[in-house]
Amino acid sequence: MAAERPRSLFALSAATVSRSMAALEQDVWALPGHLLRGLLPLLTVFHLERAEDAARRAGLSTQPIWRKLWDDVMKTRPPNSESVTCWRKKFLETFFSNVLHGVLDVSSDWRLNDRHFSPLLHSSPHVSQLTLCNMLQGAVELTAEHNHKVLENLAGSLRILKFQHLLSCDQSVRRSLVLLLHRLIHHGSVSQVSMYSWPIPDSVLLVLILTMSAGFWRSGNALTYHGSLCGLCREEDKAQSQESVQEGAERSCNAEQEGSSGENQKRSPKEADAYMNSALSGLRSPPLQNPVCEETSSKVPCGLTSIQGGSSPHSSSEQLSCQPIPRKTRRRLKPAVGRKRRCLRRSRGHYADSEDLYDFVFTVAREDNSELLDKTRIPEGENIENCTSSSLGSPCTGHAGCKKRAGPAGILPLKAAHRFRSVSTLELFSIPLTGETCRTLSNLLSSWVSLENLVLSYNGLNANISCILSGLRALSRHPECRFRALRVSDMFSHMPCMELVRCILRALPQLHTLSVSFDLKNQLEGSRPEANPSCSEAEIPESCLEVLEIRFPREPLHTAFLLPVLKASKSLQQLSLDSATLPCPQELGLLLEVLKEYTPNLKKLSFHDVNLAEHQKEVLLLLQDPGLHEITFSFCRLFESSTAEFLSEIINTVKRNSSLKSLKLPGNRLGNQRLIALADIFSEDSSSSLCQLDVSSNCIKPDGLLEFTRKLEGHIQQRGGQLPFTHLRLFQNWLDQDAETAQEALRRLKAVCSVVNDAWDSSQAFADYISVM
Repeated sequence: MAAERPRSLFALSAATVSRSMAALEQDVWALPGHLLRGLLPLLTVFHLERAEDAARRAGLSTQPIWRKLWDDVMKTRPPNSESVTCWRKKFLETFFSNVLHGVLDVSSDWRLNDRHFSPLLHSSPHVSQLTLCNMLQGAVELTAEHNHKVLENLAGSLRILKFQHLLSCDQSVRRSLVLLLHRLIHHGSVSQVSMYSWPIPDSVLLVLILTMSAGFWRSGNALTYHGSLCGLCREEDKAQSQESVQEGAERSCNAEQEGSSGENQKRSPKEADAYMNSALSGLRSPPLQNPVCEETSSKVPCGLTSIQGGSSPHSSSEQLSCQPIPRKTRRRLKPAVGRKRRCLRRSRGHYADSEDLYDFVFTVAREDNSELLDKTRIPEGENIENCTSSSLGSPCTGHAGCKKRAGPAGILPLKAAHRFRSVSTLELFSIPLTGETCRTLSNLLSSWVSLENLVLSYNGLNANISCILSGLRALSRHPECRFRALRVSDMFSHMPCMELVRCILRALPQLHTLSVSFDLKNQLEGSRPEANPSCSEAEIPESCLEVLEIRFPREPLHTAFLLPVLKASKSLQQLSLDSATLPCPQELGLLLEVLKEYTPNLKKLSFHDVNLAEHQKEVLLLLQDPGLHEITFSFCRLFESSTAEFLSEIINTVKRNSSLKSLKLPGNRLGNQRLIALADIFSEDSSSSLCQLDVSSNCIKPDGLLEFTRKLEGHIQQRGGQLPFTHLRLFQNWLDQDAETAQEALRRLKAVCSVVNDAWDSSQAFADYISVM
C-alpha cells in the first residue's frame, strides 16, 4: 500500500500542470516549506535530485531521505557511516558503481524506476571515486558509444580510480582501458590511482596502468573514440602547432631581417614586402606528410622505438601515435642494426600490431638511455646504502640490489613518448612486483613530477626497494618535484627498519611523511647482527619530515639508531612506534630525552604493541609533557602489573595538563572499575581540556559503561554544563552481554558527547582467542 501511495500523489500533482518537467518544477518546487516537506519523501530519485535547490531554499534537509534510500535499496550498513557527511553523494556514488557492475536492479524499487531517470548518466556527476574489478567490464561499458556523456561527466567529477582483483584480459578490453585512462587521467580530473589484490599480475596490463598514470603515452591523435580521433588531443595539437608555427615565423622573420637588412635597404618597399612574404609562405603552410626515418624511404611514416627483445607473443593491444593517420596502410619494415627509430604501421581509426602495447611499455630507447646507463651503473656488490647515495641520481638500471642486471625490458623510452597530465597519488596493495617491473616503475618515478604520495604495500620488494629509491632520488632532484609522502609495508624486512629509514631520508630529504612497516624479519637475515650505530650518525641531511611511522618486525628499539633521524628532523610533529621491543629498562627514558631535545614541534606520539608495563615513570612523564596534544598507548599492557596508585597518578597528571587534547588507551584491559575512575579526569577541579578518549578493546561491560556515564553526568552538573569532552570510542567491548543496559548507557552518553561503537560479538571473539592459544 505504501508503494502505491507515492505514485498516485505524484500523478495527481503532475495532472495539475503540464507534463513537461519545466512546468512541473515551477509548480511543485515553489510550494511552501511545510507542503514540500511532505512531498519530498514521495519523490523518485530523479525528482528528489532535482528538488535539492528548492529544499535548500525552503530550509529543508534531504539527508534523512537519502539515508533511508540507502537503507531500503542498498540494505547494508556503510563502512564508517559515522563519517558520512553527505548521504546524497554517498547513495548516488554507490548506486552508480552497483549499476555499472550489474549488482543492482533499478526495477527493484519504485523510487529508482523512473522513465526520466538514466541511472549512470544522472548519478555520474556525484562519483568522485570508482572501483573497476575482474575483467574490467566496467571500463568496456563506460567507453561504449552510448555512455559518451557518462564518461564526460566522470572526467569532471572522478578523483580516485581503483582497480581490484584484476584478471588478464584480451585486446579489445585493453583498448577500452586505454581510452578510459586517457580520458579520465590525461584529459580528466583523476588524481589518485590505487590497485589492490592482484596475486599474479599481468605485466603488460600492470605496466600499462602505471605508464598512463604517470602521464606517458603515444600522442593522443591515434586514440580513437568510436572511429573518431581524440578531439581533446586534436585541439591541443592544433594549438601547439599554431604556436610553434607562429614562433618559427617570428624567428625566421627576425633572422631574415637581420641577414638581409643590407639587401632590403637597396630594394624598394614593395620589393621588400614581396620578398618577406615569399620567405614566410612555407612556414604558414604546415607539412602535409609525416616526418620520415632517416634510414628509410620518405614514403614510410615514423612511430616510436619498438622493443628489441623481451616482447611476448601472447601480448596484444593497439598502437597509439601522435602523427596524422595516412590514407594507405604502410608495410612494417624490419629493424636495422643500430637504427635509432623504427617505423610502425598505421591504419585509419584502428590500432596496429597486437604487440605494440607491449613494445611501448617495455621497450628500451637505447639512444636516450645509453648515457644514463653509463652514469648510473652500480658496481657489483654495492648495497642499498650506496644505491641511495650521491652517486645515484638516475633511474635504476640493475645492480646488486636488484634481481637482474639492466636488461632490454627494464627502461621505458620516455623521451619518445608524449607527456600528458599525470596523477599525484599512486597506491599498490598486495601486488607482487618483479625486478623487471620495479625497474620500469623506477624509470617512471624518475620524472613523475606531479607525484606527491606513493604507497607500496605487500609487494614483495625485498632488495628491489633500492631500485624504487633510485628512481625517487632522481625525481627529488627535479626542480618541479612535489613528492612528499612515502609509505612502504611488507611481510619481510630486507634490512633493519632504522637502516632503511636512514637510507630513505638520505635519498629523499624533502619528504614530509614516511611510513615503514614490516611484519617479520627476513628468514635469512634473522641471525644477522645489528648494525653499528656509530657509523650512521652524521650522514642524514636536514629533512622536512613531519610524520614518521615505524613498525618494527619485533626488532629492538635502539635510541642510538633513531638519534640521527631525529636530529635531522627538526620539523617532526608526529611519531609512531609499533611492535618494537625495549632492550633495556633505560631505553625508553633515553628516547624521551632525545625527543625533548631534538623534536620541539612534536605534537602526536603513539606507541602500539610496545610493552610498557615496567615503564610507569616514563608514561607519567609523557602525560605531563605540555608540548604533546595527542598520546596513544595502544595494546601496551599499561595496567598488567600496576597498582591502584598508578591509575590515580595518571588521572591527576591528565587533570593538570591543559594542552593534551586526545588520549587513546585501546587494548590495555581497563575493565569497568578503571573506566569509572577515568571519569574523574573531568571533575570540577580539573584543568584538563581533553576532547577525545579512546577506550576500545578494554573488556568494558554494560554496567560499567552505565556507571561511567552517571559519574560523567555528575561532573557536568558540577561544572555548570561545561565540558570539553566531545568524542568517545568504544569499539570491541563486551557491550553485547546486556543489550538493554548498554542501550541506556549509550543513549545517555550520546547526550554528552559523540560516541562511536560497533556491534561486536564478544563470545565469538573469546572463542577465537581460545582457539589460537
